[in-house]
Amino acid sequence: MRITIVAGARPNFIKIAPIIKAIEKNQNEGHAISYRLVHTGQHYDKNLSDTFFKELNIPNPNTNLEVKSGSQAVQTAAIMIAFEQELVQNPSDLVLVVGDVNSTMACAIVAKKLNIKVAHVEAGIRSGDMTMPEEINRIVTDSIADYFFTTSTWASDNLLKYGADASKIHFVGNVMIDSLYQNINRIKKPVFWEEYQLEQGNYIVLTLHRPSNVDEKEPLLDLLSSINDLAGDKKVVFPVHPRTKTILENTNLHFKNIIYVEPQGYLCFLYLIKNAFVVITDSGGISEETTVLDIPCFTLRENTERPETITLGTNILVGNSTGKLKSAYNLFLKNGRRKSSIPELWDGKTSERIVSILLDK
Repeated sequence: MRITIVAGARPNFIKIAPIIKAIEKNQNEGHAISYRLVHTGQHYDKNLSDTFFKELNIPNPNTNLEVKSGSQAVQTAAIMIAFEQELVQNPSDLVLVVGDVNSTMACAIVAKKLNIKVAHVEAGIRSGDMTMPEEINRIVTDSIADYFFTTSTWASDNLLKYGADASKIHFVGNVMIDSLYQNINRIKKPVFWEEYQLEQGNYIVLTLHRPSNVDEKEPLLDLLSSINDLAGDKKVVFPVHPRTKTILENTNLHFKNIIYVEPQGYLCFLYLIKNAFVVITDSGGISEETTVLDIPCFTLRENTERPETITLGTNILVGNSTGKLKSAYNLFLKNGRRKSSIPELWDGKTSERIVSILLDK
């Protein structure tokens, strides 16, 4: 079986790393399976991409399509044009896509039009929010995929509601957690740890990237001001996205508790999360990692495609209201951590299950 694995953005890198390890393990055991790794270049910061590949022990991509940025339509079209050429020149039995970025949807469409089967890792998750580009990517990808690998029974049920064939749905667990378990003993202290006198359990990690939170100056500054206030005597470590950095550089405002740092590699970022007091984020994926690491997480969104992080895990959805965030945070300070657990099959063996299923096809 010849598999083309697609990765386009940093969350994708974390998800493909354990899958590649599982494929190579089966190769070494004599199974007829091979892979070709395609980096679409959707996230094109060379230094950070190279860092993720090195830290996760991902081999260099066989090709980088180097599509870079653009509007949703421009980027998607560029990926489709380049990936079609890739598949024509390098035939494949299966295209494996992960997550919900533009590369996921674009490459799935191209593969299907070339009559190549598609496997979607992290299939079936839904936020119900059609204003999110990721939600559209998920729905389109799941409407044409041949194999669905899900992180939860809830995601599997979503696929059934959409009319997917039950025999093609495989509840296997979470590949993000495979990477976490494989690297948790390799995490490393960020270079700024001593400079800012950070201590375990005595700082907050903040991540922001949703356009609604970071694209407009005033809402961003209001949000940072509120988080600065609620932090009390704790520092807030904020890895700043380049787009957000540009906005902040055009203001003279400084918040005494907030420390701006560069985007972090995987191992340093895991270190920050694992040793944090709490995490405040607008990311979905980070709430999965905080759930396994048992770190309280406050998610600045009105919805989540990962409800198990709320019902079982450590995640609290606080919407886009700073008032709700403050209320939830103060309640946490008063009552302490709530009891949480790790979702079913988030055991570090998801990638092995995926490859085993593919070999049986």
